[in-house]
Parts: sequence; structure tokens; C-alpha cells
Amino acid sequence: MKKILFAASECVPFVKTGGLADVCGALPKGFNKDEWDVRVVLPNYSCIPEHFRSQFEYVTHFYMKTGAAMPEKYVGILKYEMDGITYYFIDNQEYFTGWGPYGELLWDLEKYIFFDKAVLSMLPVVDFRPDLIHCHDWQTGYIPVYLKTEFSPGEFFRGIKTIMTIHNLRFQGVWDVKTFIAFSGLPQGLFSPDKLEFKKSGNMLKGGLVYADYITTVSESYAAEIQMEYYGEGLNGLLYARRYDMQGIINGIDYDAYNPDTDEKIYTTFNQETFRQKKSKNKLALQADLNLSQDKGKFMIGLISRLTDQKGLDLVDYIMEQLVDEFTQVVVIGTGDNHYENMFRHFAWKYPDRVSANIMYSDDLAHKLYASADAFLMPSRFEPCGLTQMISFRYGTIPIVRETGGLKDTVAPFNEYENTGDGFSFSNYNAHELLTTVNYAKQVYFEKKREWNQMVDRAMKNDYSWNVSIGRYEGLYRWLLGN
Repeated sequence: MKKILFAASECVPFVKTGGLADVCGALPKGFNKDEWDVRVVLPNYSCIPEHFRSQFEYVTHFYMKTGAAMPEKYVGILKYEMDGITYYFIDNQEYFTGWGPYGELLWDLEKYIFFDKAVLSMLPVVDFRPDLIHCHDWQTGYIPVYLKTEFSPGEFFRGIKTIMTIHNLRFQGVWDVKTFIAFSGLPQGLFSPDKLEFKKSGNMLKGGLVYADYITTVSESYAAEIQMEYYGEGLNGLLYARRYDMQGIINGIDYDAYNPDTDEKIYTTFNQETFRQKKSKNKLALQADLNLSQDKGKFMIGLISRLTDQKGLDLVDYIMEQLVDEFTQVVVIGTGDNHYENMFRHFAWKYPDRVSANIMYSDDLAHKLYASADAFLMPSRFEPCGLTQMISFRYGTIPIVRETGGLKDTVAPFNEYENTGDGFSFSNYNAHELLTTVNYAKQVYFEKKREWNQMVDRAMKNDYSWNVSIGRYEGLYRWLLGN
């Protein structure tokens, strides 16, 4: 039995702010239980719903010192079992009390350095020695560092392998070296350019990338892109140097949660055989709910996103007036930068029958939009993986994407000459190219309905469940562990 420990700052169903939580919730459950003993460790946040927290079982506690600025601190260990997976929770009310998992960066650095050391300190106490620790994003970056430095003399820890997964390279956990030394207790000598120092500062993610045995990220294209200066966020040199110890493995989606044939959140269920008759019923019902003009012939574009520059909304802003013509409706769900929130509100006020700006996040409304829209817009500046396009496929909604990261790896552009592809894409980060691509999609939708429906058929046949990704991870784990 091979033992794996997932270490992360968030995990569905306990706490979620983004796709990282979906990965850490779905992946461990997919492994064959006869071969793999996969467990997960998280902070015991006070924002975890009470119906879970009230069932956590106390295991033990101890006191642990990290750096000079962090004297002996209480480390409680709690345990919970669900779906055959054991979850450990590191308890410390000083660090993990709050409305959400994250706060000010300096405070987050202190608490996640504490968490990383506590994860390793916990293992002998709970009598679980993993063969491999799979670390996710910068919050767990110091686990490989501690393992190869402070903890390396211990017999118990010798030979434990580590993987560092980058979900989004933009977030790294950077602060000055003096603070890192005070928090971590790591010696000054480790803060050199080839190890933990980054532009004369400390960097938690860089620590993980230097010391982990292997690096993964969430799509093949993103793995290649982050070795270039434009996408590399200052770490492209290191990632290029480690390119032979790195690969991209695309994320999956939960095929039970996103299933148009059984989804109770949508107006009318449908499948690959019935979408031609039933999908438009969802559109008419959503148009009524959102006070848009009710017409199943309108081309409805959905957009569910954080409203930020990363998601390409500066391009949308530039062409919005041309996008929302009399044949088109745009439905937006999301929150983010005030500029984009207000931009969508403005167009919803100006064209109330064409634009619906839902400046919030609602899972119910999101499901309804996936089932109702004809196309989904994702013109991202960069996109490590992206889940929205995979969910769109599931509901027969055609993605219009920029060719970057996971979007490039998952969306095959429509080829009208060979009648292939399952979406539309453009390559340059350019508003006119985006508009041309949307207009081409509309032309196919209005003038070549048969080809459009065949594209929907292909989209709904795609398999982006976790089954494929889990096979890749299993192969990687076996290779790293030498069996």
C-alpha cells in the first residue's frame, strides 16, 4: 500500500475560494483504495461549516517553535473521515480564526509557515509516514524545504518524496528575507539566489520549486508557457532549469455535479440525444428570470468569472458595444474589480433586454447559465487550466477562448472545411481578434445550424472527468516511488 499525503490551504467541501479546492477535494477520492492510502491535511479554519467541525475528532496536541518571532505555539491535531478519505486538520485558533482562509499577506505568510512545519511535525505523532507528500501552491511551499533541511536528519523522514503543484504562478508568497528567517527559523545561508532568495526577498513558492522532487502544473501548455519570461512571473529561469522534472496534468471536473441529464438546478434536463429540443427551454426560462427579451433565436453568451484583467475583461470592455447587437445577449456572473463590475452594470442599464449583470456568485444561477447559453466567453490573458470551458462542454455550450494554458489544451477550434472541433479560439491578446472570433461563432450559429449542432454533439462527448487525470498522477507517483 503506497501512502500519499495531500497538503493544501483549501479543499472541497470544507473551504473553497478557487479551483485549488476542487482539485484537492476530487483527486484523493479517485485513487484505487487497494493500492493507495491517500490522506489530506488542512488548517482547521473557523470558517469551515459547523456541521463538519462538530464531527472532527481530537487526536492529540503538542507545542512547536518555528523561528525567533514565533515562540512555542499550540498545534492541535483533529481527524475526520469521509468517502473513505482521512482528513487531518491542524488546529491553532490564533492563526486560523476568521471569515475566510486568507487575509493580509504578512499574516498569511506567518500562519502558512507555521502550518508547513506543523504538517511534518504531526506525522510521527499520528503514526502516518507518507511515501510522498503532494504540496499545492505557495501556502505549502516550505514543506519540501523543511523536509530537506531541518527534518532531514530524522530517520522517520528519510526518503519521503515531494511534489509541488502550481495552480497559479502569479501568487507566490513574497516578503523580505529578515521576516522569513524570523518566522521560519531557517538559517541565513539558505537565502541565496540558488535556493530561497528571490530578487533579494524570500519567496515561499520558490522554496517549494527548488526543494521538491518533482513539479506539476495544471495543463501541458501552461507548463511550457511558465518557462517563458512573459508568463514566468520572475521564476521562468528556475522552471526552465527544472523542465525535465516538470509536467502539466489537466484538471478534471465532477461529472456527477455537472450533468445536464440529472442536474436539479437547471430548468429542463437534457442529454446528447435531446439537447436539440430541450436546451432552448432553459434559455427561455433564464431570459424570463433575468428580464431579458424572450427569444430562443437570440445568441446567448455566458461569462462566469472573477472580473479581473487576467480573465481578458479589458478586451471585452473594448468591444462590448459591438458585442451586444440586436441578435445577441450577454449574461455575466461574477465579482472582482470595480471597473469591470460597473462596466457590466452600465451595459445592463443601457441594454436591459440584452445584458444581465449578476455581480455576485451563485452556484444555482451558474448551473442555469451553463445549460442555457449557446456560447461561453473565456478570453483570458493567461489561464493555468480553466474549468469553465470543460463544464460548458458538458452542457453543450460552445466555448470561445483565447489559445493559452489549459484553454489551448482543451478546446479544439472549429474547422468548417473538415467539420471538426468543439469551440472557437483566437491566439493574439487583441480585442479585434476576439470580436472577429465571436462574430464567426455567431455566423456559424445562425447560418450553419447543422454544423453548430454537430459541434455541440462533439462537445458533449468530451471526457474531462477526473478519471484521465488520476491515471496520469498514479503513473507519476509510481515512477517517483520507483515501483
